[in-house]
Amino acid sequence: MMKLTTLKTAHKLHLQLFADAGTLVNGTAAYINAGSGAKTEFDSVNTLSGELKTFYDTELLENARPEMFFAQFAKKQILPPKHGKTVEWRKWNTFGKAEKLEEGVIPTGQKFGMSAKQGTLEQYGTYAAVTDQLELHAYDDVILGATEEMGASAAQTQETLIREALLVNTNVMYCENLSAASGEVLSTPTKPSEMEASSAAMSVLTPDAVAKAVTIMKKNRVPTIGGKYYAVIHPSVAYDLRKSKEWMEAHKYAAATELFNGEIGELHGCRFVENVFAPVLDGDYANKAGGVTYATYFFGKDAFGIIDPEGGALEMIVKTKEQVGGPLNQFSTIGYKLETNGATILYPERLLRVMSCSSFSATDEAN
Repeated sequence: MMKLTTLKTAHKLHLQLFADAGTLVNGTAAYINAGSGAKTEFDSVNTLSGELKTFYDTELLENARPEMFFAQFAKKQILPPKHGKTVEWRKWNTFGKAEKLEEGVIPTGQKFGMSAKQGTLEQYGTYAAVTDQLELHAYDDVILGATEEMGASAAQTQETLIREALLVNTNVMYCENLSAASGEVLSTPTKPSEMEASSAAMSVLTPDAVAKAVTIMKKNRVPTIGGKYYAVIHPSVAYDLRKSKEWMEAHKYAAATELFNGEIGELHGCRFVENVFAPVLDGDYANKAGGVTYATYFFGKDAFGIIDPEGGALEMIVKTKEQVGGPLNQFSTIGYKLETNGATILYPERLLRVMSCSSFSATDEAN
């Protein structure tokens, strides 16, 4: 009789364990009972080892950095912890030229002041879950593979946020519509819908257009980066530009000068960085034929700024199946989160957006 009672009691207890498992929710500072709201401190058993954490963090960053092109040119502002989420960049206003003095007469003094630009952090993140079966039986290291792909995702997220923030700058130049047969200038567009992209005419980025963009920046007294201006260009636009005899391949000057990530060549004092995340635009930016247009960003020193938050820039997060896999440890998760302001334009005159079409305008999709 006692044996039967003991079995019934054990059976009840085991069922109750499974019922309660669904109320264990991972919170920001403790485990939470979804039913009662009771909190339990994190334990020391279900954690990812320090060695693995460092390894996965390194893998994420190593796979993110090769695809981060815009960020390498930003003026970075470090934001320490417990200092809010907003950063302010300040700059002195410039003075005008001196005027001729009149004997004995005190001239009117110039106003002196400061202007400021602000950027505020927002948080982004994503993750993927893999089952215990996939993790156990897959030929390749699933978590490592997911970590590598998360690195690429992190780079794309940051690059897209930066390029979208720069797209609002009003300093814009449109490439001229050129005859395909003769190369003569047919017209100068003033908006995307006037840009030609046909077999008869094309609004294309040419060496002359590059020279014009550089001239505009020089006239705006835009400071260079190591003596050169830089442009971030989409591969489809670079394809057209590379046909020029004036193009100088990056390898021809690589020995004397340190190259930026993605740098492909130089033309008219401007070095070009090829980036698949450079804007490919449709909708309100569609060309005359309804195809996509492209934005190539030309910029000088400190044209835009990004916030570099200590402890929040980019974090790899791997949760083992023991931590998040439910009552039966059925899955692990791999993800990342980051905080960024995208980009804050600090000097509008130091950023020139050059709009063009390409030989691929009819087939490329907006990104």
